[in-house]
Amino acid sequence: MATMKEVRLPDIGDFSDVEIIEIPVSPGDRVAVEDPILTLESDKASMDIPAPFAGVVKEIEVKVGDRVSQGDLLMHLEVEAEAEAGPSAGAPPESAAGETAPPEAEPAPRPAPRLPGEKPPAPPPVPQARAPSGRKPHASPAVRRFARELGADLSQVQGSGPKGRILKADVQAYIQRALAGEGRPPAAAGGLQVPPLPEVDFARFGETESQPLSRIKRLSGAHLHRSWLNIPHVTQFDEADISELEAFRKAHKAEADGDGVRLTFMPFLMRACAAALKAMPQVNASLAPDGENLILKRYVHIGVAVDTPNGLLVPVIRDVDRKGIFDLARELMTLSAKAREGKLAPDDMQGGSFTISSLGGIGGTAFTPVVNAPEVAILGVSRATMKPVWDGESFQPRLMLPLSLSYDHRVIDGAEGVRFTTLLTRLLSDIRRLLL
Repeated sequence: MATMKEVRLPDIGDFSDVEIIEIPVSPGDRVAVEDPILTLESDKASMDIPAPFAGVVKEIEVKVGDRVSQGDLLMHLEVEAEAEAGPSAGAPPESAAGETAPPEAEPAPRPAPRLPGEKPPAPPPVPQARAPSGRKPHASPAVRRFARELGADLSQVQGSGPKGRILKADVQAYIQRALAGEGRPPAAAGGLQVPPLPEVDFARFGETESQPLSRIKRLSGAHLHRSWLNIPHVTQFDEADISELEAFRKAHKAEADGDGVRLTFMPFLMRACAAALKAMPQVNASLAPDGENLILKRYVHIGVAVDTPNGLLVPVIRDVDRKGIFDLARELMTLSAKAREGKLAPDDMQGGSFTISSLGGIGGTAFTPVVNAPEVAILGVSRATMKPVWDGESFQPRLMLPLSLSYDHRVIDGAEGVRFTTLLTRLLSDIRRLLL
């Protein structure tokens, strides 16, 4: 006897309001337990939602582009009484004729970790069979976009997911084999052959230990690598005299403390950057995918890099140009705390038009930050130091702040880059300019 059961979104961690990017099933389709019925994508990763039980899809209550959270209704499945109860432990599923049905394809097992000095197994050969003409390879939109960014031809990639579904790991493995000379190079490589790094047996030189990268570092590393390879970076260095600004900040620190606000230098810097971005909108823009148009943004949303125990996160503060210093300080405190506690929502890290990365609390004199694509510029800030500055008659002690502006040279040329940093240093040296 068949019964109708609801399928709701299970617990997916701290994420909510996550976008649906693919629904691989349709009404009338029969699904098995753990078959993917939905694909979600946050700003950090995509994830498949599996079927909690076997049955026939009757009604789908959502569509591609919808945003869902834990507990939201996704679809209705018609479940047979036997399927609802589930097969007995260890017993293979049977077909309608009573014959043992072949098990569902399992994802490729993850290789066991190698001991120090142990050579990796030889990679499997690059599959040469192409997908049938007119048939698209079985992959989610997120994987297709990932393959386009790396220049991989999905018709040459063998999927290891259920029903031959191509996963991001399959695309990465294909690229690695292609770079090693075992297959056709990526289509978008443009003839540039990047040789792989030589493998080194570090255990020959002494004791070693292998530690896995955090999930955040693995995900952000791939994003930074794409940005570095696709964007021609130039970095402009400058210094801002923030002596008067720092005196002003200290004078209002007690007032801020009374309002429960930690008044740091960052809100002042954000307001100065917002004013400079409004004056030079090309720095607040993005390059269109065709490379022939510039998308100018009428809003100023600034991402601020936050150092967390698991890696770097960049929450975004919206409409910086419309908020006061105390409001920015309060919002910055809230988002920084959420970042360190691992409670940032996907929306908290999306929509930025410019990024600030400050290492002043740690040290350093200058650095070259990587542009956070699809933005076209990022500002690096190092530790301010007291320096003697010539005023025309004598040297005066002034608090100087090092600035490092990295930018996409396809959008911003050298003259525009130095004009932006010059404008920013003027704004920081005299905060009264922010009122103009």
